[in-house]
Amino acid sequence: MEKLPKVALPFIIGAILLVVVLAKSAITIDSGEAGVLFKTFGDGVVVDEPPMGEGFHIVAPWNKVYVYEVRQQELFEKMKVLSSNGLEIQIDASAWYEPVYNELGNLHQSLGQNYLQRVIQPAIRSAARSVIGRYTPDDLYSTKRDAIQVEIFEETKKILDKQYVQLNEVLVRDVTLPPTIKDAIERKLKQEQESLEYEFRLVTAEKEAEKVIIEAKGKADANRILSASLTDKILQDKGIEATVKLSESSNSKVIVIGSGDSGMPIILGNQ
Repeated sequence: MEKLPKVALPFIIGAILLVVVLAKSAITIDSGEAGVLFKTFGDGVVVDEPPMGEGFHIVAPWNKVYVYEVRQQELFEKMKVLSSNGLEIQIDASAWYEPVYNELGNLHQSLGQNYLQRVIQPAIRSAARSVIGRYTPDDLYSTKRDAIQVEIFEETKKILDKQYVQLNEVLVRDVTLPPTIKDAIERKLKQEQESLEYEFRLVTAEKEAEKVIIEAKGKADANRILSASLTDKILQDKGIEATVKLSESSNSKVIVIGSGDSGMPIILGNQ
Protein backbone atom coordinates (compact mmCIF):
# COMPACT_ATOMS: atom_id res chain seq x y z
CA MET A 1 0.00 0.00 0.00
CA GLU A 2 1.36 3.34 -0.98
CA LYS A 3 1.97 5.91 1.71
CA LEU A 4 -0.28 8.94 1.78
CA PRO A 5 1.29 12.19 0.73
CA LYS A 6 2.52 14.27 3.62
CA VAL A 7 0.38 17.17 2.43
CA ALA A 8 -2.84 15.15 2.84
CA LEU A 9 -2.09 14.05 6.38
CA PRO A 10 -3.01 17.34 8.11
CA PHE A 11 -6.34 17.39 6.23
CA ILE A 12 -7.13 13.86 7.40
CA ILE A 13 -6.25 14.69 11.00
CA GLY A 14 -8.34 17.86 10.77
CA ALA A 15 -11.30 15.94 9.40
CA ILE A 16 -11.08 13.41 12.24
CA LEU A 17 -10.90 16.17 14.81
CA LEU A 18 -13.88 17.91 13.18
CA VAL A 19 -15.93 14.72 13.38
CA VAL A 20 -15.03 14.27 17.04
CA VAL A 21 -15.92 17.89 17.83
CA LEU A 22 -19.22 17.64 15.96
CA ALA A 23 -20.06 14.41 17.74
CA LYS A 24 -19.49 16.07 21.10
CA SER A 25 -21.24 19.28 20.06
CA ALA A 26 -24.34 17.79 18.44
CA ILE A 27 -27.38 17.64 20.74
CA THR A 28 -30.76 16.21 19.75
CA ILE A 29 -33.71 17.09 21.98
CA ASP A 30 -36.70 14.77 21.63
CA SER A 31 -40.38 15.70 21.59
CA GLY A 32 -41.77 16.78 24.94
CA GLU A 33 -38.32 17.81 26.15
CA ALA A 34 -36.29 21.00 26.49
CA GLY A 35 -32.64 21.72 27.23
CA VAL A 36 -30.88 23.99 29.71
CA LEU A 37 -27.50 25.24 28.52
CA PHE A 38 -24.56 25.38 30.92
CA LYS A 39 -21.64 27.55 29.75
CA THR A 40 -18.44 26.23 31.28
CA PHE A 41 -16.41 29.36 30.53
CA GLY A 42 -19.32 31.73 30.92
CA ASP A 43 -21.87 32.46 33.64
CA GLY A 44 -22.86 28.85 34.13
CA VAL A 45 -26.57 28.06 33.74
CA VAL A 46 -28.30 30.24 31.15
CA VAL A 47 -31.39 31.67 32.87
CA ASP A 48 -32.05 34.81 30.81
CA GLU A 49 -32.81 32.98 27.55
CA PRO A 50 -35.57 30.51 26.59
CA PRO A 51 -34.61 26.84 26.94
CA MET A 52 -33.43 24.89 23.91
CA GLY A 53 -36.42 23.43 22.10
CA GLU A 54 -36.94 20.15 20.28
CA GLY A 55 -34.65 19.21 17.43
CA PHE A 56 -30.96 19.26 16.51
CA HIS A 57 -28.56 21.74 18.14
CA ILE A 58 -24.84 22.48 17.93
CA VAL A 59 -23.16 23.72 21.11
CA ALA A 60 -19.55 24.32 22.01
CA PRO A 61 -17.94 21.04 23.09
CA TRP A 62 -16.93 22.49 26.45
CA ASN A 63 -20.52 23.45 27.29
CA LYS A 64 -23.20 21.11 28.65
CA VAL A 65 -26.92 20.69 27.98
CA TYR A 66 -29.25 19.31 30.66
CA VAL A 67 -32.40 17.82 29.17
CA TYR A 68 -35.77 18.04 31.01
CA GLU A 69 -39.15 16.51 30.23
CA VAL A 70 -41.58 19.40 29.94
CA ARG A 71 -44.78 17.40 29.34
CA GLN A 72 -47.30 16.85 32.11
CA GLN A 73 -46.13 14.08 34.42
CA GLU A 74 -47.86 12.11 37.16
CA LEU A 75 -46.71 11.38 40.69
CA PHE A 76 -48.32 8.51 42.66
CA GLU A 77 -48.21 8.76 46.43
CA LYS A 78 -49.32 6.42 49.23
CA MET A 79 -49.47 8.35 52.49
CA LYS A 80 -50.37 7.48 56.07
CA VAL A 81 -51.91 10.49 57.80
CA LEU A 82 -53.87 11.17 60.98
CA SER A 83 -57.50 12.31 61.08
CA SER A 84 -58.79 14.98 63.47
CA ASN A 85 -59.46 12.32 66.14
CA GLY A 86 -56.00 10.76 65.81
CA LEU A 87 -56.84 7.70 63.69
CA GLU A 88 -54.29 6.57 61.11
CA ILE A 89 -55.64 6.65 57.56
CA GLN A 90 -53.96 5.66 54.30
CA ILE A 91 -54.51 7.83 51.24
CA ASP A 92 -53.67 6.95 47.65
CA ALA A 93 -53.23 10.17 45.70
CA SER A 94 -51.68 11.34 42.47
CA ALA A 95 -50.49 14.74 41.30
CA TRP A 96 -50.24 16.05 37.74
CA TYR A 97 -47.37 18.49 37.33
CA GLU A 98 -44.91 19.95 34.83
CA PRO A 99 -41.98 22.38 35.01
CA VAL A 100 -42.66 25.97 34.03
CA TYR A 101 -41.14 26.03 30.55
CA ASN A 102 -39.70 29.56 30.48
CA GLU A 103 -38.29 29.11 34.00
CA LEU A 104 -36.44 25.89 33.22
CA GLY A 105 -33.05 27.54 33.73
CA ASN A 106 -34.02 28.80 37.18
CA LEU A 107 -35.45 25.39 38.05
CA HIS A 108 -32.19 23.71 37.10
CA GLN A 109 -30.11 26.24 38.98
CA SER A 110 -32.15 26.17 42.20
CA LEU A 111 -33.42 22.58 42.38
CA GLY A 112 -31.85 20.46 39.68
CA GLN A 113 -33.22 17.49 37.79
CA ASN A 114 -34.46 15.74 40.94
CA TYR A 115 -36.89 18.56 41.72
CA LEU A 116 -39.66 15.97 42.12
CA GLN A 117 -38.05 14.55 45.26
CA ARG A 118 -36.85 17.95 46.45
CA VAL A 119 -40.11 19.91 46.43
CA ILE A 120 -43.16 18.18 44.90
CA GLN A 121 -43.29 15.08 47.09
CA PRO A 122 -42.67 16.97 50.36
CA ALA A 123 -45.25 19.58 49.35
CA ILE A 124 -48.08 17.14 48.62
CA ARG A 125 -47.32 15.11 51.76
CA SER A 126 -47.34 18.21 53.94
CA ALA A 127 -50.58 19.48 52.41
CA ALA A 128 -52.29 16.09 52.77
CA ARG A 129 -51.37 15.81 56.46
CA SER A 130 -52.55 19.36 57.11
CA VAL A 131 -55.90 18.93 55.35
CA ILE A 132 -56.73 15.41 56.59
CA GLY A 133 -55.96 16.50 60.14
CA ARG A 134 -59.01 18.78 59.99
CA TYR A 135 -61.50 16.01 59.14
CA THR A 136 -62.95 12.91 60.79
CA PRO A 137 -63.01 9.44 59.18
CA ASP A 138 -66.74 9.93 58.51
CA ASP A 139 -65.94 12.99 56.40
CA LEU A 140 -63.30 11.12 54.42
CA TYR A 141 -65.59 8.17 53.76
CA SER A 142 -68.64 10.15 52.68
CA THR A 143 -69.53 13.30 50.79
CA LYS A 144 -66.63 15.59 51.72
CA ARG A 145 -63.95 13.73 49.76
CA ASP A 146 -64.19 16.11 46.79
CA ALA A 147 -63.80 19.13 49.06
CA ILE A 148 -60.79 17.52 50.75
CA GLN A 149 -59.23 16.85 47.35
CA VAL A 150 -59.63 20.51 46.37
CA GLU A 151 -58.08 21.67 49.65
CA ILE A 152 -55.04 19.41 49.21
CA PHE A 153 -54.58 20.79 45.68
CA GLU A 154 -54.83 24.40 46.85
CA GLU A 155 -52.38 23.96 49.72
CA THR A 156 -49.86 22.05 47.58
CA LYS A 157 -50.09 24.68 44.86
CA LYS A 158 -49.44 27.40 47.40
CA ILE A 159 -46.25 25.65 48.55
CA LEU A 160 -45.02 25.20 44.96
CA ASP A 161 -45.95 28.72 43.91
CA LYS A 162 -42.34 30.00 43.66
CA GLN A 163 -40.58 26.73 42.88
CA TYR A 164 -40.78 26.99 39.06
CA VAL A 165 -43.20 24.02 38.99
CA GLN A 166 -46.79 24.08 37.73
CA LEU A 167 -49.27 21.87 39.59
CA ASN A 168 -52.27 20.96 37.41
CA GLU A 169 -54.32 18.60 39.56
CA VAL A 170 -54.34 16.49 42.71
CA LEU A 171 -56.54 13.39 42.77
CA VAL A 172 -57.43 11.41 45.88
CA ARG A 173 -57.87 7.94 44.39
CA ASP A 174 -58.56 5.91 47.51
CA VAL A 175 -58.99 6.30 51.26
CA THR A 176 -58.31 3.23 53.41
CA LEU A 177 -59.73 3.32 56.93
CA PRO A 178 -59.09 0.83 59.76
CA PRO A 179 -61.54 -2.11 59.29
CA THR A 180 -63.36 -1.50 62.59
CA ILE A 181 -63.89 2.19 61.78
CA LYS A 182 -65.04 1.37 58.25
CA ASP A 183 -67.58 -1.18 59.50
CA ALA A 184 -68.91 1.25 62.10
CA ILE A 185 -69.33 4.01 59.51
CA GLU A 186 -71.10 1.66 57.09
CA ARG A 187 -73.53 0.55 59.83
CA LYS A 188 -74.21 4.16 60.73
CA LEU A 189 -74.83 5.12 57.09
CA LYS A 190 -77.17 2.13 56.66
CA GLN A 191 -79.17 3.13 59.73
CA GLU A 192 -79.39 6.73 58.50
CA GLN A 193 -80.61 5.52 55.11
CA GLU A 194 -83.27 3.31 56.69
CA SER A 195 -84.37 6.21 58.90
CA LEU A 196 -84.68 8.49 55.86
CA GLU A 197 -86.73 5.86 54.01
CA TYR A 198 -89.06 5.47 57.02
CA GLU A 199 -89.51 9.23 57.27
CA PHE A 200 -90.26 9.35 53.55
CA ARG A 201 -92.97 6.69 53.91
CA LEU A 202 -94.52 8.59 56.83
CA VAL A 203 -94.57 11.84 54.90
CA THR A 204 -96.05 10.10 51.85
CA ALA A 205 -98.80 8.45 53.93
CA GLU A 206 -99.57 11.77 55.64
CA LYS A 207 -99.87 13.53 52.29
CA GLU A 208 -102.16 10.77 50.95
CA ALA A 209 -104.38 11.14 54.04
CA GLU A 210 -104.51 14.92 53.58
CA LYS A 211 -105.46 14.39 49.94
CA VAL A 212 -108.38 12.08 50.88
CA ILE A 213 -109.58 14.55 53.51
CA ILE A 214 -109.43 17.44 51.06
CA GLU A 215 -111.32 15.48 48.40
CA ALA A 216 -114.00 14.40 50.91
CA LYS A 217 -114.36 17.96 52.20
CA GLY A 218 -114.67 19.22 48.63
CA LYS A 219 -117.46 16.75 47.86
CA ALA A 220 -119.29 17.60 51.08
CA ASP A 221 -119.07 21.32 50.33
CA ALA A 222 -120.34 20.74 46.80
CA ASN A 223 -123.31 18.68 48.03
CA ARG A 224 -124.14 21.28 50.65
CA ILE A 225 -124.07 24.09 48.08
CA LEU A 226 -126.19 22.03 45.67
CA SER A 227 -128.74 21.17 48.36
CA ALA A 228 -129.01 24.78 49.42
CA SER A 229 -129.63 25.89 45.85
CA LEU A 230 -132.40 23.33 45.11
CA THR A 231 -135.52 25.20 46.38
CA ASP A 232 -139.10 23.92 45.94
CA LYS A 233 -139.67 26.44 43.17
CA ILE A 234 -136.63 25.17 41.21
CA LEU A 235 -137.76 21.55 41.67
CA GLN A 236 -141.25 22.42 40.42
CA ASP A 237 -139.84 24.16 37.35
CA LYS A 238 -137.63 21.16 36.63
CA GLY A 239 -140.66 18.85 37.03
CA ILE A 240 -142.74 20.91 34.61
CA GLU A 241 -139.92 20.85 32.04
CA ALA A 242 -139.72 17.07 32.36
CA THR A 243 -143.52 16.71 32.01
CA VAL A 244 -143.56 18.77 28.84
CA LYS A 245 -140.80 16.65 27.31
CA LEU A 246 -142.63 13.42 28.22
CA SER A 247 -145.94 14.66 26.82
CA GLU A 248 -144.25 15.29 23.51
CA SER A 249 -142.88 11.75 23.43
CA SER A 250 -144.49 9.15 21.16
CA ASN A 251 -144.54 6.58 23.96
CA SER A 252 -148.02 5.89 25.38
CA LYS A 253 -148.58 7.16 28.91
CA VAL A 254 -151.11 8.62 31.28
CA ILE A 255 -150.37 11.96 32.90
CA VAL A 256 -152.22 12.82 36.07
CA ILE A 257 -151.82 16.52 36.76
CA GLY A 258 -151.36 17.78 40.28
CA SER A 259 -151.46 14.46 42.05
CA GLY A 260 -147.87 14.34 43.33
CA ASP A 261 -146.11 16.01 46.23
CA SER A 262 -146.05 19.81 46.01
CA GLY A 263 -148.50 19.65 43.12
CA MET A 264 -146.06 17.88 40.87
CA PRO A 265 -147.57 15.68 38.17
CA ILE A 266 -147.53 11.90 38.43
CA ILE A 267 -146.72 10.13 35.20
CA LEU A 268 -148.02 6.64 34.71
CA GLY A 269 -147.05 4.59 31.70
CA ASN A 270 -148.89 1.53 30.39
CA GLN A 271 -145.66 -0.41 30.38
